[in-house]
Amino acid sequence: MRRAAHGLAVAVRRFLVTTTGKRVVLLVGAGDNGGDALWAGAELRRSGAAVTAVLLVPDRAHATGLAAFRKAHGRVLDAGWARDAVSRADVVVDGIVGISGKGGLRPPADALVAAATAAGVPIVAVDLPSGVEADTGAVSGAAVDAALTITFGGRKPAHALAAPRCGRTELVDIGLDLPEPDTRVLEGADVGARWPIPGPADDKYTQGVVGVAAGSATYPGAAVLAAGAAVLATSGMVRFAGSAADVVRAAWPEVVATDTIDAAGRTQAWTVGPGIGTDEAGRSLLAAVLDRDVPTCIDADAITLLARHAELRDAVRGRPVVLTPHAGEFARIAGEVGPDRIGAARRAAAELGVTVLLKGNATVVADPSGRTLVHPSTDAWAATAGSGDVLSGILGALLAAGLEPWWAAGCAAHVHALAASLAAHGLPGAAGSATDRPGVPAPASALQAAVPEAIRRARELSTA
Repeated sequence: MRRAAHGLAVAVRRFLVTTTGKRVVLLVGAGDNGGDALWAGAELRRSGAAVTAVLLVPDRAHATGLAAFRKAHGRVLDAGWARDAVSRADVVVDGIVGISGKGGLRPPADALVAAATAAGVPIVAVDLPSGVEADTGAVSGAAVDAALTITFGGRKPAHALAAPRCGRTELVDIGLDLPEPDTRVLEGADVGARWPIPGPADDKYTQGVVGVAAGSATYPGAAVLAAGAAVLATSGMVRFAGSAADVVRAAWPEVVATDTIDAAGRTQAWTVGPGIGTDEAGRSLLAAVLDRDVPTCIDADAITLLARHAELRDAVRGRPVVLTPHAGEFARIAGEVGPDRIGAARRAAAELGVTVLLKGNATVVADPSGRTLVHPSTDAWAATAGSGDVLSGILGALLAAGLEPWWAAGCAAHVHALAASLAAHGLPGAAGSATDRPGVPAPASALQAAVPEAIRRARELSTA
């Protein structure tokens, strides 16, 4: 606890820049998180901060931590008199509940957190924001929105699944020998190291040829977005099959566009589903793609068709297939997502025998063995019509280049989210980083155009 508290105190000092004359309020619950806050408060008090501890459960406050805090001449305040202190603080430290906490904040903690939020006082969370469930990231009532979360030993699923609630998350090493986590957060360096880049002996065929079956007379844009994203994701070759061939050919002259699957030629992978419709024509198109027996990304309308036709579900089981549902599509084929996104994705992957990419602010990728990747996002720039079509095109290109479905899905999700952020902030120019500029909503076509820059940034991280 002393090591954790020291790491917490260092992080708070760094957050404040200086502690001299700063007002720090600790919201102290029962248990070890409250103890961490009290020990850290004692250290902050010795470094010149004015520190007030609000004991939310006085008779269950951590005894030795409270003794150390009193010895450092910290101020202890009853919760009923703490609203003004919270509202006037420079920072509030959330030591309310630990990782075993369930449900929303209870009185008086909820009112004090609300007071801090209303006054614009930043909150630093101990381990994870109180009111957020550690294993699922679920929030079922009042909860902390932290500017910074300091966690110890290892990251918890909530740090990815509820990333916007956590703010920036920093990990403090306290000497614990923890087992390898079964859920992995994919970093940019991982993505850059795995992204297929042509070597001196490569040609357009060796880099992977992907087929795209998307769009229709009603939704030609889906074809343009998916096919174009595949073009931008790798340097191989893209073949298109569908009634939107003329539109795709006009937008992307690099694409070999045909009207039918049979005319498309040989490919190493397929993306199928965006905008194809859910009628008999769509079912026949999906069946024709599956007959090719190559790695396949199944998206949008094709997921609905799988849900409706048992013979198609049987055809994908055990094959190198990635499904990319949003919550509504997921419900059609695997039941409601519920609060446990990781558990839902794992369940669907095991039941369907495929890799599942569950879209959302925290994208979850699970394969039938239970391996899980999570890509958290602190923004929602990708929540726009057509962005899923872009994702499916990227993913299909990675499958064609030889990445296994689990990695292809994770890498595609990472680059897709980064491209959305770049599009929202404007591509970088001479002035510097794109994220130096305020973000604005950007359409899927802008996201698509930012894909090469997103790949470039991931590769820069892998070679740094």
